[in-house]
Amino acid sequence: MFQHLTRFFFDTKWKLNSTFAFCKNQSEKMYIDVILGLQWGDEGKGKIVDCLATEYDIVARFQGGPNAGHTLKFDGKKFVLHTVPSGIFRDNLMNVIGNGVVIDPITLEKELKNLDAANVDYHDRLLVAKKAHLILPTHRYLDAASEAAKGKDKIGSTLKGIGPTYMDKTGRNGLRVGDIFHESFHDRYDALKQKHLKLLEIYPQVDFHLEEEEEKWFKSLAKLRSLKTVEGEWYINEALAAGKKILAEGAQGSMLDIDYGTYPFVTSSNTITAGVCTGLGVAPNKINEVIGITKAYCTRVGGGPFPTELTGEIGERLRKEGAEFGATTGRPRRCGWIDLPQLKYTIMLNGVSQLVITKIDILNIFSSFKSGVKYLRENGEQTDQLPYDVSVEELRPVWEDIEGWKCSLEGIESFEALPENAKKYVQYLEEKLNVPVTMISTGPQRQELINRKSVPA
Repeated sequence: MFQHLTRFFFDTKWKLNSTFAFCKNQSEKMYIDVILGLQWGDEGKGKIVDCLATEYDIVARFQGGPNAGHTLKFDGKKFVLHTVPSGIFRDNLMNVIGNGVVIDPITLEKELKNLDAANVDYHDRLLVAKKAHLILPTHRYLDAASEAAKGKDKIGSTLKGIGPTYMDKTGRNGLRVGDIFHESFHDRYDALKQKHLKLLEIYPQVDFHLEEEEEKWFKSLAKLRSLKTVEGEWYINEALAAGKKILAEGAQGSMLDIDYGTYPFVTSSNTITAGVCTGLGVAPNKINEVIGITKAYCTRVGGGPFPTELTGEIGERLRKEGAEFGATTGRPRRCGWIDLPQLKYTIMLNGVSQLVITKIDILNIFSSFKSGVKYLRENGEQTDQLPYDVSVEELRPVWEDIEGWKCSLEGIESFEALPENAKKYVQYLEEKLNVPVTMISTGPQRQELINRKSVPA
């Protein structure tokens, strides 16, 4: 009996010690926090990444390409980043262009020249993953020809060559950053170019000056070669093992995800949290906080379904007040009220743990506005779920009225100081979406931000 009791206490003590040791090791692990858009892009990710960046050691882009346009405003200046991570303006912060990103050397060179002009020292703080794929001039040529051939069925491509580049990636034909240092690079480039020219024969002619674009492209490779390149997956995982804090920066929005967006009106990459794992080469258990960004209303660029779109005078007022024109293309954005079923969907897909609301100040001009809470389907049924055939079925929103505040939010630095109806709107979104709102952007400038919780948690 005594031996059994002794053994019991020994086993119990060992298990408790092991449990405490496991928990201690778990708490000491470093994780990746993720920041991404919950709508159709243009949610204001660049500003939020810039504001949060001081809490991290590394900011890493994990997907997309120059179809992204992350806008930052501070010190009276405006910067638009297409490929470079938005942490580049914070001193001593490392920035990584990850494996999942597709890079146009011409666009990247222009971006870097703008940073040079702004006296941003990036040479030791910007790393490029060798496995990131390259956008060739003929990728852009194919993109333009393919989109033109669709006629009225255009998907609204940015014509940056993103889709054709990802097609070559999955077709195992692509060229990667690491290839530009190999002797066989020009031969491989020519082989891929010839494949593209053959494909172009099936499309109507479009205005594209290939020789001119090729000349710029090859010249721009000198800038790319001057940057520090890394084995992206090893760099990120070794940084985690060394205790570094990493913020993964998404591009576009969750509703443009190739698998779960409003297909076929989507981008060519995985824009949701799962894309962090494939785009940076990290395991799912390394993901910690997922910070989802939504505008206080909703916008979309290009074609595709948009259930809460406002096509009349109110939509135009939103566009004008919010300066809703694409940072990459300059195209006017379609505008509408916030769509709660759509947000619940992307919150579910991403595992969002914190919400950021941007552009709440754009609603200052409205005495009242609306919130879409359900969809009315063509068969008369109501649903709060996005159906599979959302791209062909017309969904009509079921609205709830929200009372506005009709005053400026300028200079407000705390949640408590917001107008009562603005606070009620934030609390309404928290209740409906079941996620805490931790940050509220009250204007375009870096300092116009209410932080209700320290991030990372």
